[in-house]
Amino acid sequence: MADIFDAYALAEAWDEMFERPGVVRTAYEPVLAALQPIEPGELRFRADQMARAFTDRGVTYAFAGEERPWPLDLVPRILDALEWDLIQRGVAQRVKALEAYLADAYGPCRAFEDGVVPWRLLLNSPHFHRAAHGVEPPGGVRIHVAGIDLVRDEQGDFRVLEDNVRVPSGVSYVIENRRAMTRIFPSLFAEQHVTPVDGYAQRLLAALRAAAPGGVTDPRVVVLTPGPSNAAYFEHALLARLMGVQLVEGHDLVCRTNRVWMRTTRGEMPVHVVYRRLDDDFLDPLHFRPDSVIGCPGILSAAQAGNVTLANAVGNGIADDKLLYTYVPDLIRYYLGEEPVLPNVESFRPDEPGQLEAVLDQLDQLVVKPVDGAGGQGIVIGPHADRETLDRVREQVIADPRGWIAQRPVALSTSPTLAGERMAPRHIDLRPFAVHDGSDVWVLPGGLTRVALQEGNLIVNSSQGGGSKDTWVLAEGSAERPVPDESGPLTEVAPRQHGPDGDHTLVQEGAQQQ
Repeated sequence: MADIFDAYALAEAWDEMFERPGVVRTAYEPVLAALQPIEPGELRFRADQMARAFTDRGVTYAFAGEERPWPLDLVPRILDALEWDLIQRGVAQRVKALEAYLADAYGPCRAFEDGVVPWRLLLNSPHFHRAAHGVEPPGGVRIHVAGIDLVRDEQGDFRVLEDNVRVPSGVSYVIENRRAMTRIFPSLFAEQHVTPVDGYAQRLLAALRAAAPGGVTDPRVVVLTPGPSNAAYFEHALLARLMGVQLVEGHDLVCRTNRVWMRTTRGEMPVHVVYRRLDDDFLDPLHFRPDSVIGCPGILSAAQAGNVTLANAVGNGIADDKLLYTYVPDLIRYYLGEEPVLPNVESFRPDEPGQLEAVLDQLDQLVVKPVDGAGGQGIVIGPHADRETLDRVREQVIADPRGWIAQRPVALSTSPTLAGERMAPRHIDLRPFAVHDGSDVWVLPGGLTRVALQEGNLIVNSSQGGGSKDTWVLAEGSAERPVPDESGPLTEVAPRQHGPDGDHTLVQEGAQQQ
């Protein structure tokens, strides 16, 4: 075994690379063989070189008040074909069930009438927008893009941690991570059958074009960004460029007679699909926050009239409410007539009679989350919390039971991660990205693996100092070839990029990414 692994000690969790001390899992054998000839100092040098390259390209994130290069670990996270088949089936199933729930919640409300979901869950949700009621999106698609967060538990089973179907962020890191890894380990990609990720933009564009209003033969798609000061602006610019569409801000659009137009140097041009990367509250000052200066007045009325499609749809927040998450297995059975492919983490609902007392009695043994939190903010891990923190969250849960859920702690799986000049186990999760075009839910092979860089930390969000790994899905066929270097145009278009989970400097508070 390579010297760099000599001191590697398995944590009390499922290890992605090793079955037991000194015994590597089959999928990781080529990776281990590639790392063995590399001296620890050389591996550290490669990591530092990659960090400098990310800094030069503006692929950074904000942590502790400073800009840092996006931390990509050099050991990939590998999933074999069987594991990926399970994941993509489970993610697609979940997206379909949430689509059905949104159509129901903004339509006939059958699940509420039948007692599958309580009415209070809908009516008390801050993301329930009456303006979205009765709007029939083209193809019935409200979730054009989804990011479903998964973890692997102590037994090695994948579980869903949460759903992101409003403005899910982070796919740019999947693309950037792969570009970096193909340059650092080109021989590995020549030998391994790693499924490519560079088809995401084409899939997304096809889904957005398919979502155009009826009767439009050549739809014009735009990406709506809050602007260069937004934390995810790099991603907005990257996706617009890869799709070959215009990146616009709110002041670039104008609405007249329930139609949307884009201002250009050649005059106004009609817009049919808006892939918007800002939250509902800031989208249209005529319907939501009147003080928003980053949206487009009248754009929601145009969507209600069927003249423009908003992707993702307004009002999707009711489907990724963390309290609704606890009902998703029942919704899968109710709408699809299937058993869930991917289970939830065991959860408690403090707003239900009897469960509040159960949560409070074992607060020091549970993970407590605000239902509308993002970026790991507000999460309290009971076994690691001090008495003052537990007392504070106890008061908050008692004051607002609807605003919290509690979950059984899961020892997230670990993966070897470069710590200094040695390998150490660090906890990871996985965010696969799904694209829905109305006929199929396609899941990008791999997704974003986030890693908690601090020893023992279970919160992987970049706002908490986390990083990422390139996620390889092994499949039969041709090995992936290195992606051409396109760093020049990227640095010109996008000077900054931050983490994908809420650690953002925003144009206006609330224009968050999930």
